[in-house]
Amino acid sequence: MGRKKLKIRRLEDLKARQAKYSKRKTGILKKAKELNILCEVDVALLFSSPSGRPTLFVGQNSTGLSSILKRLSNMSFEEREERRAYTIEMLKKIYENSESEFDLLSLPHATNADTLKLYEDELQELKDKLVEKSKILRDWRNPNNVEDLNQIKMMEDHLIASLNGLRSRRNQLAMEQQIRERELEGNENLET
Repeated sequence: MGRKKLKIRRLEDLKARQAKYSKRKTGILKKAKELNILCEVDVALLFSSPSGRPTLFVGQNSTGLSSILKRLSNMSFEEREERRAYTIEMLKKIYENSESEFDLLSLPHATNADTLKLYEDELQELKDKLVEKSKILRDWRNPNNVEDLNQIKMMEDHLIASLNGLRSRRNQLAMEQQIRERELEGNENLET
């Protein structure tokens, strides 16, 4: 008995949605790991659950997310637009073969000048936020400089992210050490 093809649409029941998310998340993380290992490509996935909890997966590359983001930010505007056009074409082909409807009109359409202006505005906004958050994070050592709860929340998020990064690095180093120990044991066994 084969599997039945499901129509892709939003699940109304919150519990069913959470269960489906959990199963699908496991599957997509497994596929991302396999792609990372088999093809030696940099992989980064960021998505959030129906309850709003974010999940970040970065492949086994030692530089991780920062190298991917740096490479993306160094792409020229033309390269990004070319990449975007390619992605839209691929989506069209995927949706042609499925029963789901693909609404091309829902994708943002703009001229290159409009898109460039939009990116410049977004970049300026992000730069302003970065300056503001950097100032707050510089002053985190002195609790008397805290002006509102948003600053405390941002400091807390920064600390959590730093701790998660340290845990990840510690786990990575522990795995590398275990691999080296296994290799040494294997070499010793071969010599005897």
